[in-house]
Amino acid sequence: MTMARKAVLEKAAPTNLPFAYRHYDAGQLRDVLRKMYLIRRFEEGAEDCYMRGLIHGTMHLSIGQEASAMGICMPLAEDDQITSTHRGHGHCIAKGAEVKKMFAEFFGKTTGYCKGRGGSMHIADVAKGNLGANGIVAGGIPIAVGAALSAKRLKTGKVVVSFFGDGANNEGAFHEALNMASIWKLPVVFVCENNGYGMSTSTARSTAVRNIADRAAAYSMPGVIVNGNSFTEVAEAAHAAVERARAGEGPTLIESKTYRYRGHSKSDRNRYRSKEEIEDWMSNRDPITLFETELKEFGIIDDNGIETVREAVRREITEAIEFAKASPAPDIGDLQNYVYTELA
Repeated sequence: MTMARKAVLEKAAPTNLPFAYRHYDAGQLRDVLRKMYLIRRFEEGAEDCYMRGLIHGTMHLSIGQEASAMGICMPLAEDDQITSTHRGHGHCIAKGAEVKKMFAEFFGKTTGYCKGRGGSMHIADVAKGNLGANGIVAGGIPIAVGAALSAKRLKTGKVVVSFFGDGANNEGAFHEALNMASIWKLPVVFVCENNGYGMSTSTARSTAVRNIADRAAAYSMPGVIVNGNSFTEVAEAAHAAVERARAGEGPTLIESKTYRYRGHSKSDRNRYRSKEEIEDWMSNRDPITLFETELKEFGIIDDNGIETVREAVRREITEAIEFAKASPAPDIGDLQNYVYTELA
């Protein structure tokens, strides 16, 4: 950052700075960058392991959506809760999951979060407030409403966030859940990560309203649209929604407009999008690149600091994969364990 730019920032009123630079200190912002890299490198590492035959089945990658996961989870306390989706690896990491346990789960090993039973689409980490990902479109939304109802009845002070994709907004569960949450003023935040496509069908072709957040009006709650690739925009909307929920004022619907670089799943041949469209998002709207540029502009980090973050994340991912490889596979004799809760 130039001396002139530094002088301008020092003279600027705090209210003129973007939300994230007013609300978080330098250490917190650098950790946000680290976690955004961790999300991306985790998924790239998982993709590589899949190609090498170390991971079986399929997976749904959120590469390109890192700012959305991090921005939404920033105002959450450890005991606040989330429900996630089949494209939920970023949500797990943003809520505090350890990547070595996530890789172990992908590899089907006993050291995974679900003892190898859940795999890519069903990671849960209840200790960190992650109630679990869900392979059913819109499946996590009513679960979040149930958790929010429990929080209100028990007066725990918890807030619940429900992540879902644009494809879920046309499911009945979405509408029923928003209606119930609004009637009872439940402490829940509905987050639609609109990456433009429900599998291979664009939102423009599948949804009658232009913006999914417009549907909030029908359920008497705020509907907020944010640039899902801008960490500070997402975090600002999340803070307002979480504060509203915690104050007993009810739910909010946030539409985080973002983009996934990969196909819907590993079997997706990606023929419904043009190369030019994908390249535009990757080159001009990448969330990590945008955040790095801001951090440098505001004097939070320099190029050497960024490289230090990248190298630390590379080491963490390498060690996590080795941990997963070395972990024991389940024994067939334990097949029924960890599937049902044992009654006392």
